[in-house]
Amino acid sequence: MCCDLKRRFLLLYATQKGQAKAIAEEIWQQAGAHGLEADMHCISEMDKYNLETEKDPVVIVISTTGTGDPPDAARKFVKKIQDTTLPPDHFAHLQYGLLGLGDSEYTFFCNGGKTVDRRLQELGAQHFYDTGLADDCVGLELVVDPWIDGLWLALKEAFLLQKEKEGMSSDAVSSSLSAAPHVGHELNLSSEVQNLKLEDERVRSSDVLTQKLVDIHLVASTRDTEPSLVHSVPPVSQSALSIPALPPEYIEVQFQDTHGENPHLSSLISEGTAFEVPVTKAVQLTREDAIKTALLLELDIADTVFDYQPGDAFCVICPNNVNEVEELLHILGLSEKGEYFVCVKVKEGTKKKGAAHPQHIPERSTLKFILTWCLEIRAIPKKAFLRALVECTSDVGEKRRLQELCSRQGASDYTRFIRDSNVCLLDLLHAFPSCRPSLNLLIEHLPKLQARSYSVSSSNLYQPGKLCFVFNIVEFPACPARPVSRKGVCTGWLAELVAPLLHPNKNTLDTKGGSSSTEKISIFARPNNNFHLPADPSVPFVMVGPGTGISPFIGFLQHRQKLREEHADWEFGETWLVFGCRHQDRDYLFKQLRCFLENGTLTHLKVCFSRDSSTAEVAPPKYVQDVIRLYAKEIARVLLKERGYFYVCGDKKHMADGVSDAVVDILSMEMEADKLEAMKILAMLREAKRYLQDVWS
Repeated sequence: MCCDLKRRFLLLYATQKGQAKAIAEEIWQQAGAHGLEADMHCISEMDKYNLETEKDPVVIVISTTGTGDPPDAARKFVKKIQDTTLPPDHFAHLQYGLLGLGDSEYTFFCNGGKTVDRRLQELGAQHFYDTGLADDCVGLELVVDPWIDGLWLALKEAFLLQKEKEGMSSDAVSSSLSAAPHVGHELNLSSEVQNLKLEDERVRSSDVLTQKLVDIHLVASTRDTEPSLVHSVPPVSQSALSIPALPPEYIEVQFQDTHGENPHLSSLISEGTAFEVPVTKAVQLTREDAIKTALLLELDIADTVFDYQPGDAFCVICPNNVNEVEELLHILGLSEKGEYFVCVKVKEGTKKKGAAHPQHIPERSTLKFILTWCLEIRAIPKKAFLRALVECTSDVGEKRRLQELCSRQGASDYTRFIRDSNVCLLDLLHAFPSCRPSLNLLIEHLPKLQARSYSVSSSNLYQPGKLCFVFNIVEFPACPARPVSRKGVCTGWLAELVAPLLHPNKNTLDTKGGSSSTEKISIFARPNNNFHLPADPSVPFVMVGPGTGISPFIGFLQHRQKLREEHADWEFGETWLVFGCRHQDRDYLFKQLRCFLENGTLTHLKVCFSRDSSTAEVAPPKYVQDVIRLYAKEIARVLLKERGYFYVCGDKKHMADGVSDAVVDILSMEMEADKLEAMKILAMLREAKRYLQDVWS
């Protein structure tokens, strides 16, 4: 096909952790095989595109971050299109298709994409292709792959329509474009879908659509009736495989001498100012025999300008586990080069569109610094990474299995043995010992090591110069796909860091007698948090926080207590706290809550213990949602008659959804309305920022 027949479309992506960008790059790669040219840009690069004058179709891939916000890269774009002075036909000329990424574990699923989609529609833009909403909870590829498959026909039809509007003969256009699918189909077979034989011979002919399995028993013997990470069973083991295109390499790594200094950790963040602060106290809030171990840490922020409100969140800059870094260096054969400085450059002549030096990799730092502070070595490998690892694997059976795991035919195996098992690069390298990736491949495919977010559990008014937070030490037990147990990247590191500080009195916040610490951690504020106390202190509110979900509410109550002491003439609304845990004597995190009750700061304290047995005639409620139902009339009064607030903090899947269902039932019962009407009322409360959640999956 002549190059002048290649049709252009604008491809924009907005990413937080790299997923939307990776999907956009996949679209860009496939576009050439379909005789099209994707003009790809990050949505923040508004100097490189102009939607006001864009005539070609636009494809947008956008993720969601936080509790439903567009990614940081899209903030300026969203602010621009949300200008209320824009006329309703501002984008009447625009034809677009949008793919949103999200996680249904969170209430505002795909809200980043939905926000942009809704606003473009309000401004007159038209869909040339239906919006896709991919769910990371079950696997993005379940929506992403078929959405991309259907994109090419939709683009073809959009170009036909565009040419008709421009006055060209649709017959001429049709004949010119009809060549594209044929040529694109041939390219598709050689670059997008690679049919690989087990003896590693490439299928040369574009007419061959199937793969002949020469030695199936190398992959799975007849005794292996159950699939696992390392072997497959029919039908996957006997299938022709459709695997992704091999991502082009674009990074070049050079080792230099061992002299110099690594960058300061503050240079690793782009969203605000980092503060290095000492940990002044650590308290274990749970008993040794509790199922989960909860710690409270106190930070000294007196010598910084770091400021916060109760309910705010902040981020901790954390490293990867030192033993895992050493193990990775050993497997890669780079143990002796850990302290060498590394220079990372874009490979000359790379075919990767928009190849650039990764922003999270310093211009110059040691190899160990990069693996410790810059790359998320625990990240679940994407299929594109698996595809690249195929080329680094020498054993024919291991190569085939990696091909299966990144193929469409092996999608369920990928979900079961990699995604759901939280398998990381180290696990893969142990499972497939002939796989030896290069350092540049790791830098290309491992995402940025993200700072971890925590809710503040204190009040600067109550404890000036102090910041407290509470967390459970996350545990990942061993499983067949991952034979070793691990602790969370950040919580495991923090627990090890403060081990010498842990107070012998496990169930108190009394700071007297705590030893001082020289250990410091780097933190920065997390913007855009609406999870704050009502501006009017006379407004009543309900707090629901089982387990460590109680954390922000300690700050709420400390702040409210101080306000009551300083402003005796103010009117304060009633306060409810609903707390739950497994066992009263093992993980009742803050037993001094009764102090808030006794001094009047807290009006109602309701607690439940899900694993404690009871001899009462009427069994007590087990879960916080059960408690809420017991006080239906009071909850309805606070929300409906007194226009109060309702706060929920904690686990999304196993708690927050149950609480919202309970609130819907209460509204339905007390208003004598059907469930749909009650759901609308709850949605209005969310919209009015009177039903607020700080939840995690």
